[in-house]
Amino acid sequence: MAEKNRETEHKLTLRQLRLSDYKAIKAIMDKVYSNLGGSWTKNEFANLLGAFPEGQICITDKGKVVAGALSIIVKYSDYGDNHTYEEIVGKGEFNTHNPDGDTLYGVDVFVHPDYRNLRLGRRLYDARKEMCENLNLRAIIAGGRIPGYQEHSEKMSPKKYIQMVRNKEIYDPILTFQLSNEFHVRKILKSYMPSDLESKAYATLLEWINVYYEPREEIIGGQKKVVRIGIVQWQMRSLKSIDDLLQQIEFYVDTVSSYKADIVMFPEFFNAPLMALSNDPSPSAAIRTLADYTTEVREAMIHMALSYNINIIAGSMPEYNNKQLHNVSYLCRRDGTYDKQYKLHVTPDEAHYWGLRGGHKLQAFDTDIGKIGILICYDVEFPELARMLSDEEMKILFVPYWTDTKNAYLRVRRCAQARAIENECYVAITGSVGNLPRVENMDIQYSQSAVFSPSDFAFPHDAVVAEATPNTEMTLIADLDLDLLKDLNSTGSVRNLRDRRKDLYSLSWVLKKEITDTVF
Repeated sequence: MAEKNRETEHKLTLRQLRLSDYKAIKAIMDKVYSNLGGSWTKNEFANLLGAFPEGQICITDKGKVVAGALSIIVKYSDYGDNHTYEEIVGKGEFNTHNPDGDTLYGVDVFVHPDYRNLRLGRRLYDARKEMCENLNLRAIIAGGRIPGYQEHSEKMSPKKYIQMVRNKEIYDPILTFQLSNEFHVRKILKSYMPSDLESKAYATLLEWINVYYEPREEIIGGQKKVVRIGIVQWQMRSLKSIDDLLQQIEFYVDTVSSYKADIVMFPEFFNAPLMALSNDPSPSAAIRTLADYTTEVREAMIHMALSYNINIIAGSMPEYNNKQLHNVSYLCRRDGTYDKQYKLHVTPDEAHYWGLRGGHKLQAFDTDIGKIGILICYDVEFPELARMLSDEEMKILFVPYWTDTKNAYLRVRRCAQARAIENECYVAITGSVGNLPRVENMDIQYSQSAVFSPSDFAFPHDAVVAEATPNTEMTLIADLDLDLLKDLNSTGSVRNLRDRRKDLYSLSWVLKKEITDTVF
């Protein structure tokens, strides 16, 4: 029977606000700002949308507004560093918005209390930065509350308090967040918002400088020209429970996301240490026991993708359904959705020890960084697959692998490098290192993770963007310029995609329909 993907817990979407969203906005703001007068009125909200509709953004979960950010554009010299909140917002008229201004001014950011564990505030701040860059504005300015100051006001000045927060000696729920999002304190404001008793009417004048000044086609949500990827060269180690595994996964997701990476990849069978928890000495029984953990691990990684705002390629894990064992890689998107790619070719060893079977479907996946492909280990050694993904406009190919010896690793590496040249794309590969006692057929590992590019003048001279130290637990962070691929296709020294002799040969997918219907 065909497997049916269940509805995911979340489906997050970033979009611009509409007047019809007012009821939802009011409900959130009344909760968040209950001690500061609550929400804007509907007329004030309409004024803001009328003045600058592009600057009012929100995050929805399955259509329900759960967070928002409000902004206007001002000519900063009209106000200078000494101004109040009421002056900036024009007492709710928002006639202060100046489309010819040079600064994006943050009016409000709010997140529904039920969604505060998903780091939606950071997504909204990132969207504002993108907006600032695409509108070619000099900076983002905002007045920041310091609600934690009320507990320290009798023993230290606002200046000392801010310094202590900056040094991480004190945690402030707002200022700590803003500093972690690359804002700096330009000035301390007195009576910025007199009704803010928690902050003792003080506020920080915060600034984020736009160093690019390059307008883009879309204000928010546009596809990036430069994609940052992270890959984890994973250390196999003994585990006492699944919680140990999830803790290790989250450590890497958190670490890589802190570098503002768009996607992170784990290796093939990265969860193999859980097989040691099985009391059955049979390799085939142990891997079927491992498959029992797959759903839990996948769901945890979907939540991490949401929470840390990063797409995750969950290496690969065994899936056991209808008495059939497959190897599957999950793409956990940061909007809450997921897809999967089955390993199509199994090695003789995998078939002999485990009874693993190959899947029957190949596809390029849509993501917010463009189209990507996933080929698990052995699959990258079959050039037809990458070429088919390239025909679907794949720009980055991800290859999670597991290899035990250097010669096995070199098969994967050499083939991955060839796929990058043949298909004018980037290819990222990663595997595991270390040893696994009590896990037959996966007891030793060899890996040197890497990112490869096409081979031409615009790329690294050896077509290696980055590579790890062999057999050492570590991560790689690499920036991939997608525009270089466009240039290569039109002006490269050689043009593998354009120069194919389609008049002589073709590549097609042959599949018996009954296999698809029966297996999946």
